[in-house]
Amino acid sequence: MSGFNRILVPVDGSEISNKALVAALEMARLAGGKVMLVHSLDELAYAMDYTYSRPMIDAARETAGKVLEQATAIALSSGIPTESKLVELPAQRLGDVIAKEAAAWNADLVVVGTHGRRGVGRALLGSGAEQIIRSATVPVLVVRGA
Repeated sequence: MSGFNRILVPVDGSEISNKALVAALEMARLAGGKVMLVHSLDELAYAMDYTYSRPMIDAARETAGKVLEQATAIALSSGIPTESKLVELPAQRLGDVIAKEAAAWNADLVVVGTHGRRGVGRALLGSGAEQIIRSATVPVLVVRGA
């Protein structure tokens, strides 16, 4: 069956991230495809304040591992072939990280959740989904929160 056979899904453990994952799994099921789960950990974000210690960074890595484990369990329970990857690229924008991972894995679709922030919230926090849309060289499906 044709369609999107290699679907990359950035995951962060949030409800909307899981909603995007479920949508990606359904698409992969229909296409006979597989998914790649990616979580990006920016160690520099933890290291910029000198009060953060190595144990704090290690705790962030442990939490990131749990995010991937949870998403992998969801994916595997659906029976869809699944890979996962923790990416640590300090000071890299999320959009660039996901675009690089999509290219390296030969993804033909990225499925990402968005909280749909607007106005000041979006300006202050930025939009990970928007960064991915701008950087990706493959189609991006954006799943909005309720």
